[in-house]
Amino acid sequence: MRAWTGPDVPSLDVRGPEVALHDTASGKAVTLVPVEPGTPARLYVCGITPYDATHLGHAATYVGFDLLQRAWRNAGHDVRYVQNVTDVDDPLLERAEKVGVPWEQIADRETELFRADMTALRVLPPDVYLGAVESIPLVVAMIEKLAEAGATYAVDGDVYYRVDADAAFGSESGYDRETMRALFGERGGDPDRPGKEDPLDCVVWRAERPGEPSWESPFGPGRPGWHVECAAIALEHLGTSFDVQGGGSDLTFPHHEMCAGHVQTLTQVPFARVYSHAGMVGYDGEKMSKSKGNLVFVSALRNAEIDPMAIRLALMRHHFRADWEWHDTELFRAVDDLERFRKAVAVGAGAPAAPVVTEVLAALAADLDAPRALAAVDGWVDATLGTAGLADTSDPHAAASVLTVLDAALGLRL
Repeated sequence: MRAWTGPDVPSLDVRGPEVALHDTASGKAVTLVPVEPGTPARLYVCGITPYDATHLGHAATYVGFDLLQRAWRNAGHDVRYVQNVTDVDDPLLERAEKVGVPWEQIADRETELFRADMTALRVLPPDVYLGAVESIPLVVAMIEKLAEAGATYAVDGDVYYRVDADAAFGSESGYDRETMRALFGERGGDPDRPGKEDPLDCVVWRAERPGEPSWESPFGPGRPGWHVECAAIALEHLGTSFDVQGGGSDLTFPHHEMCAGHVQTLTQVPFARVYSHAGMVGYDGEKMSKSKGNLVFVSALRNAEIDPMAIRLALMRHHFRADWEWHDTELFRAVDDLERFRKAVAVGAGAPAAPVVTEVLAALAADLDAPRALAAVDGWVDATLGTAGLADTSDPHAAASVLTVLDAALGLRL
């Protein structure tokens, strides 16, 4: 599967600090320097299930991890970035049945719309962009290895993974079993299914059902489970103990816990060095979700002639790990702020830029603190325009320096 076309990114004259990222598992900040000098930093971010367009909750997550890519690169590291597309799963099949459109057609259309949204938001593309369907050989091979390790069993043709096969199960989320069971039921699991050995055991291969797509396997015709898909792709394309497993905070459990368990059962080493989770974006008092019908789509804003850079700026006004509520005023402010930014850089000369560049890079290296970085830019804009709209011309190259760091570090092209 192809990714989207990446934007041109300018090079900075200075190097940024090493990146420290909050780790969900330990609750601490971890400085992320590649383990072996000269090797790339390795990132896996869970992708979309393409049954609907990109809403602002999705966009906030992918913009957040785009900041990580940029911070790593500005610190002098190459990056290997992998992302999946769950292009066959229950929500997609349910929508296809409801609207009477082939599931493949919906998946292709919504994936292409996602590519267009990411291109408009100037998100750097992954090096590997892989769909669930094309990763089935990897999934089958992983399930076979899990079976050899005694970590699977069958229930009415479905193949389940034994969560107790991984001695570290639970250490990524830190949740107790009561919380795990509740979340498992809410997020696609089946804790109450008869015949399971443990309520938390998860399906890795779903046997063929009437009217559903299926593929041949040693376990009979069927399709992959959700968690094993990402586990197999990450292990194949990033190896063991890669740097960051990323996604929305609603993936902490069960998805990321199960992914880690699958791989750790086979390798006996940590799945990822850091688990990083983006916050949830709400609207009308609840988390944006298809089931709630409270979605604000990136494509709809773009079709309304909203500058994509205003959308990106509005998202970055919030820390990527924070939960927050979207209001239309967020976008109105971002549109006005962009206009101010453009007026300031149009002056050419301005307030000294070196402190701004230093602060932006430092803020993003400190757990991707985009609000802090933007506060530094706001200060430069205010100083440059002045209370009477007159520029402080102490730095004749200020505008060029600020334009470069806005683009290279924050992904904002003015």
